[in-house]
Amino acid sequence: MANLTIDGDRLWAALMETARFGGTEKGGINRLTLTEEDRQVRDWFKDACIAAGCTVSVDEAGNMFARRPGRDNTLPPICIGSHLDTQPTGGKFDGVLGVLAGLEVLRALQASGYETLAPIEVINWTNEEGSRFAPAMLASGGFSGVFEKDYVMDQRDREGIRFGDALDAIGYRGEKPLGGHPMSAMFELHIEQGPILEAEGKTIGVVTGVQGIRWYEATITGVDSHAGTTPMARRNDALLGAAKVVEIVNAVGLAHPPLAVATVGLMEVKPNSR
Repeated sequence: MANLTIDGDRLWAALMETARFGGTEKGGINRLTLTEEDRQVRDWFKDACIAAGCTVSVDEAGNMFARRPGRDNTLPPICIGSHLDTQPTGGKFDGVLGVLAGLEVLRALQASGYETLAPIEVINWTNEEGSRFAPAMLASGGFSGVFEKDYVMDQRDREGIRFGDALDAIGYRGEKPLGGHPMSAMFELHIEQGPILEAEGKTIGVVTGVQGIRWYEATITGVDSHAGTTPMARRNDALLGAAKVVEIVNAVGLAHPPLAVATVGLMEVKPNSR
């Protein structure tokens, strides 16, 4: 047990290998949940876990569980995990580090022949990012009982595709019931996604809390008028009003340092014409 260590080179190789699925020209990743790229990385993860001596099960929301048995399999598993989906312009490490770090633990245990007391599970949560299907943490929310299963399945992306139908399209709607799966502990290794650790010269931090996220959607309605002939004083420009809202949202974040943040991340302009 004293010599049981992970292989950093092997972990790095896994990170670089999975970065092929949805890789972009700029070196990032575009791997939205329940797309072909997501299916590819899921298949890779499943095969890697089976090769590491695990069984892999999938629940009704597509959450993946790679299980390595222990000496006492009546004990709830010790879980490690995160997510394999990304933002449209995501990086190589967000989410996937937490999943592949868990995989490296499985590989190290398998290579050493060490048998843990409780089972070990590595989890890939579906749609943690929430970029394609809102809200974020949709399937883990269903797992934990925050969301009803029907709510999870009925969420739609911008093209009107249901979450449940997208699951079926890539073949990852599992038979394992959503939720009701006890854990003894859950660990998630995650990149900071911010500048604080580097600025303070620290290599790692222990999370004691997370941001309480809220999303708001606002519709700002103006009046159609000709851009070249309507006098400025007689215009009612919806986009100008939206720009003022962006500025106000930014001011709210600045007014509540050091922890509060506020961002406008999506804007749809209609008819969006010159």
